[in-house]
Amino acid sequence: MASHFTLQAPPGFRGLNNDEEIVCYRRHLPHWKQSGATYFVTFRLADSLPRIRLDELRLLREKSFRDATGGQDGQGKEEAERLLFITTERFLDQGMGDCPLREPRLRAELLEALHFADGERYELFSYVIMPNHVHLLLSPFEGYDLSRVLRDCKRYSARNINESRGQRGKLWQAESYDRIVRDAEHLWRCLQYIGKNANKAGLVDGDYCRWVRPEWEQLGWGFLD
Repeated sequence: MASHFTLQAPPGFRGLNNDEEIVCYRRHLPHWKQSGATYFVTFRLADSLPRIRLDELRLLREKSFRDATGGQDGQGKEEAERLLFITTERFLDQGMGDCPLREPRLRAELLEALHFADGERYELFSYVIMPNHVHLLLSPFEGYDLSRVLRDCKRYSARNINESRGQRGKLWQAESYDRIVRDAEHLWRCLQYIGKNANKAGLVDGDYCRWVRPEWEQLGWGFLD
């Protein structure tokens, strides 16, 4: 069925191109890479999921991908990934862990890290910073790998947040969830997911912050509240 989505793609966005090389690999999570693509990314604090929840997710991952084996055109695996993401999000939205990003002064350290290389190593389009996790949309520039961009952001923010708290040790979970945004309609859904996440989790003003690139808002690519 043809899509009826008519909003023109915003500047800087580049969706999945099936005619260009796609690099696929897996650690605990699946990852796709394509030069110039726009990604929907989720990363979380190291203490955001207790062991019991991690065990539940591990069992779900094993069962989902076992059931998906033999699916046609990757549909089974894609559904398994979607179910795993939804379940992980439900757990994260419960606000487990210390949730230091609830504090504006600590959240500001992450904001500085996110915007530090915007326009130099990548283009940052939108984000929401929740108490224990982050969602964002961005496109790395040529020569900058997504994993490197996220690694540098995590290192920079972790150092400053730990220093502000007078603590040491691991702050961020090493691996992030990332997915290439397919097209403008998919981008719109990701953007609205970012915009609605705090309300869905029952947060109040001051517990989170969200942002979308001003040029996008001017073209109708803002949050619908």
